[in-house]
Amino acid sequence: MTPPTDLSRREALRTLSVGGLGAAAFSAGGAGLGGAGSREPEGRTRVLRVAHLTDMHIDGERGSDRALAACYAHAQEHGAELILNTGDTAMELNGANRVEAERQLGVFKRVTKAECGLEMVSAIGNHDSWGWATDGSSEPGRGKQLVLQELALPGRYYRVDKAGWSFVVLDSIWSGEGGGYAGRLDGEQMEWLRDELATIGPERPVVVMTHIPIITACGFFDGERFGERCGERGWTIPGSWMHEDARTLKDLFAEHPNVRLALSGHMHQLDRVDFQGVSYVCSGAVSGNWWKGKYYACDYGYSMIDLYDDGSFAQAYQGYGWGGEGSD
Repeated sequence: MTPPTDLSRREALRTLSVGGLGAAAFSAGGAGLGGAGSREPEGRTRVLRVAHLTDMHIDGERGSDRALAACYAHAQEHGAELILNTGDTAMELNGANRVEAERQLGVFKRVTKAECGLEMVSAIGNHDSWGWATDGSSEPGRGKQLVLQELALPGRYYRVDKAGWSFVVLDSIWSGEGGGYAGRLDGEQMEWLRDELATIGPERPVVVMTHIPIITACGFFDGERFGERCGERGWTIPGSWMHEDARTLKDLFAEHPNVRLALSGHMHQLDRVDFQGVSYVCSGAVSGNWWKGKYYACDYGYSMIDLYDDGSFAQAYQGYGWGGEGSD
């Protein structure tokens, strides 16, 4: 996605308000998110509190390094035990030279090392790709290799198990010949995902992490998406905004009812779609409108998510107190 140059009031997506802990809360199978010392919902026990950070777009400009530090502090103060990062960690690596690409990732690494005492599970975003491996360049590290190396990721896609839950991290950035990208899994990755879900088995609940949403609602209201195209009136959502293989993935998830939650970013907006037993949550953006205020009605923030032993969860979108460059 690229930020719009002009936003009108009637185009704005009206999201829930953002404030303190639990201000914009959703839950599955019970009450909303409570504070660190709150009473657990009857019949289930929280096993893990995770902070879902996405679209950080860190380069050290516009106070982004100080904002990231504030976001980490807020998440840790409110009891987060694990960070889930669904990509666009760097501001923009696609057109950067290697020195600038390493500088942007270096700012993120420096702030994270100094301010975040939690383990982080990360996916790759479209802005994290240093150009595309298909653009003809033979320079070492091109495409996704540089971000894999700099963030010490185990691979483009992988699985992590924590507290009785499995976190399946996918690479949703498919690049074709000639550059550019779309939201979809390559064939090798799709086969891996099928095998991995079968290996996990039916008893362990699963969180799927992608950068581009598998299913989203907010894309319908990002710009003028309704009109007449090719002689037919209707809605148009680009394949770079929502997974082109969403039908295949939702059918696969239906075969594995323990897939409970699919987290994403990319849209810089907050939404949740509950469809056929899976909750698809797009968690706004730490960077808001690329560090220029709100994106539509969605302010700087992240999601705090409680995971429970019965496979349910509760989620709340959190503002972390950042109001722009110069904020305390």
